[in-house]
Amino acid sequence: MRYKAYNSKTLRDIPQIGRLTERQIQDIAVASTVFPFKVNNYVLDNLIEWEDFENDPMFRLTFPQREMLLPAQFETVEAAMADPEKLAETVRHIRQSLNPNPAGQVELNVPTIDGHRLMGLQHKYRETVLFFPGRGQTCHAYCTFCFRWPQFVGMDELVFGSNEADLLVQYLKSQPEVTDIIFTGGDPLVMKARVLASYIRPILEAKLPNLRAIRIGSKALAYWPQRFVDDADADELFSLFEEVKQAGKHLALMAHFNHPRELSTPKVAQAIERLVGLNVAQTGRDGSHPLLHVRRARHRRAALVRGATRGSMGRLQECAPESERHRADSARSEHVMHAG
Repeated sequence: MRYKAYNSKTLRDIPQIGRLTERQIQDIAVASTVFPFKVNNYVLDNLIEWEDFENDPMFRLTFPQREMLLPAQFETVEAAMADPEKLAETVRHIRQSLNPNPAGQVELNVPTIDGHRLMGLQHKYRETVLFFPGRGQTCHAYCTFCFRWPQFVGMDELVFGSNEADLLVQYLKSQPEVTDIIFTGGDPLVMKARVLASYIRPILEAKLPNLRAIRIGSKALAYWPQRFVDDADADELFSLFEEVKQAGKHLALMAHFNHPRELSTPKVAQAIERLVGLNVAQTGRDGSHPLLHVRRARHRRAALVRGATRGSMGRLQECAPESERHRADSARSEHVMHAG
């Protein structure tokens, strides 16, 4: 399967779109003028139950819903769709009213070095720095609940990201209390392996004695597990992962899952098994192990994952300290964190 994405402009090209009424299609079209919309062929073919799409959680997770806007906002946008200039003005006004960067996330927690604000970095927790690589500020598909939606709507003044790996290394050198760096987004794994390496290798080459862990927040396992198996540079990606481990750093993939069905396909089982083979620690956003969620999945194909990975559970217990560090970071966050 080759990756194919659909967005608001190609909504009507989605093969399953004929199952929706014209009113339902229009509702999605209106909502997706305000909120980002992207879905791909893997999600469409494997994760959505089209027989009951109206009640399907994966459909609602990936297709913007009318209820995401207030009735008056929805009507205003719909009325403006025939006038591109008026529509752009209306959408911009609504987006600005939706608190696009809550809790001051582009003003607070942004560190400085030599008087220069390091946009694209956040230092919320004493031991942990978040890094938003500029070329990783998109995803294989978008979640409708995502609070970072401003990253994806084409408003440059709202995008938070950085391409300055050298400044990142310089800042890490100046902060000996930092033990963990989290690559986040968007999704860092939308980047080609060589691009991701351009951020990670300078960190490894700096041989920072305080840095113990490199963590990557990604939903690729759920939305495009081919990233780890079939993509043209999948082997190159795993070579990079091996470099991290050979450098003596703990490598953790913080997998984002929202529904058991995301863990039920043969392809995600294959991807997880390959990560297990490299002994990459995998944790959910709550610190739990994704394979535990597989065991709860009711979908028939979940047995493929469960059977393939049962023997590997022991090797993945190293992710437990990762969970403990995350909780410790949270407990200490009041010392560094200015806003939620």
